[in-house]
Amino acid sequence: MGRAIALSPAGAFAAALVPALALATFLLVDRVHDNPTLFRAFLGAALALGAWNVVLLVTSQRGGRRRTLEIAPRAQHYVQACAQASVLLYWGWHWAPVYDAVPLIAGQLVFAYGFDLLLGWSRRDAHRLGFGPVPVIFSINLFLWFTDDWFHFQFLLVAIGFAAKELIRWERDGRLVHIFNPASFPLAVFALALIVTGMSDVTRAQDIAISQFYPPQMYLWIFLIALPGQYLFGVTTMTMAAVVSTYLFGLLYFAVTGVYFFYDSYIPIAVFLGMHLLFTDPSTSPRTELGRIAFGVLYGLSTVVLYVVLGRVGAPTFYDKLLQVPLLNLSVIVIDRAARSDVLQRFDPAALGRALAPRRRYLAYIGVWAVVFTAISAAGGVGDRHPGQWVPFWQQACEEGRPHACSFLVAKQSGLCNMGSGWACNEAGVLQATLSGTGGVGEDREGDGQIEALFAFQRGCELGFEVACGNYRAMFDGGGIGSFERAPPTVEDYPIVLRGSKGEITHREPAALDARACRQGWLDACRSLK
Repeated sequence: MGRAIALSPAGAFAAALVPALALATFLLVDRVHDNPTLFRAFLGAALALGAWNVVLLVTSQRGGRRRTLEIAPRAQHYVQACAQASVLLYWGWHWAPVYDAVPLIAGQLVFAYGFDLLLGWSRRDAHRLGFGPVPVIFSINLFLWFTDDWFHFQFLLVAIGFAAKELIRWERDGRLVHIFNPASFPLAVFALALIVTGMSDVTRAQDIAISQFYPPQMYLWIFLIALPGQYLFGVTTMTMAAVVSTYLFGLLYFAVTGVYFFYDSYIPIAVFLGMHLLFTDPSTSPRTELGRIAFGVLYGLSTVVLYVVLGRVGAPTFYDKLLQVPLLNLSVIVIDRAARSDVLQRFDPAALGRALAPRRRYLAYIGVWAVVFTAISAAGGVGDRHPGQWVPFWQQACEEGRPHACSFLVAKQSGLCNMGSGWACNEAGVLQATLSGTGGVGEDREGDGQIEALFAFQRGCELGFEVACGNYRAMFDGGGIGSFERAPPTVEDYPIVLRGSKGEITHREPAALDARACRQGWLDACRSLK
């Protein structure tokens, strides 16, 4: 049970002043203090809250209005916040920038409490205080950070989320409620703006999407920490429908093409996270069970469509999990109306369990989901050992002329080259020269492939890979494709080329590296183990 605290205009001013003063203390944090742009962002946010509070005090005194603060924590908020915090903690243990960003996340949280409080009191006399801002801020920071020099946009992002929750509402089931998830709405708005302006490089969105796969068994971790919320709020069917529909599409795509749709996974880890902790807000999703299943399917398949569309227009594909959520939120009334129709109502899973109390029914759904997740994991659909993250799979796919395999292999080898693998530089050079020449592997590349190959050979030579030096000289002298040499990776290359999409390899003993390489399909390594 919550309790209400009546406040005079001066008391309300003092209460609302706390977040502004707390935000100002972040100016003393080294990371904020040492960066003039970041310093101005925090100072501006604190001053904005303070100025708004003064205006509110003046209007309250003129009107003689008293404010009420209702202390009412909701399980929906703190359970979700605990799940998100566990992801941040586990992820940060394996990727240091997360822990480095803790002061910035804390600053956003303080700003969110202040903004939400002032916005609430600007529109009505009572404001509910609980854990509501926490899952919003955690959710935003699981998917999008602005760099320090552009951090003022992070505060704007937070403000838009809470403003949309307060101002954009509709009547649903006899109640006036917010339409959009307060985290996903600003994420989608800013994702669209970043795509249109081509300014995604002022964020760390790509680093976030990649690094969330670094922790061991991250899929399992996300699955487990989402279970309490699924049990309490009945959102299991949304998540399960989203995961299953995306996985089945991936299986079909692989059966047709022989390659993976998302290249290194059936379901990217950031998408899998979105399926558990982003679009599943029970307040902005369908109320019927059949509607929630349809909602999940739509999220999963729209991720696939957005991935294609974003790739075709040359936009970053990591926005594929963000853009569709507001549109799905707008569709919930129509989805529920269809699910309650005479035609579809008979297929509603809730009808099968009407004799069960809601929590028991939710527990039954979790049981089904646990079986499905275990089966998908056992089949390699999710987990740490997806073959698409390893080079040998793409080498074979390229040799066999499978769709997009060679272009992806070039990109992968170039990335490994930039990480310091001389072998990868040499392989990227050979493949770039081949693709820009005539014949060989069935794909032509646009652009300066010969120049890129030359630079790749040069980089490989600088890294000490002798074969790359010979290939550089041969290409510089006008040698043909047949004159290029190849060699297996060295002990120095293995820690780089064997990591796949995971974090750095810690066990670097030659025997351990050979064993890992053999498991991934490197035949030379298998022979060395015999």
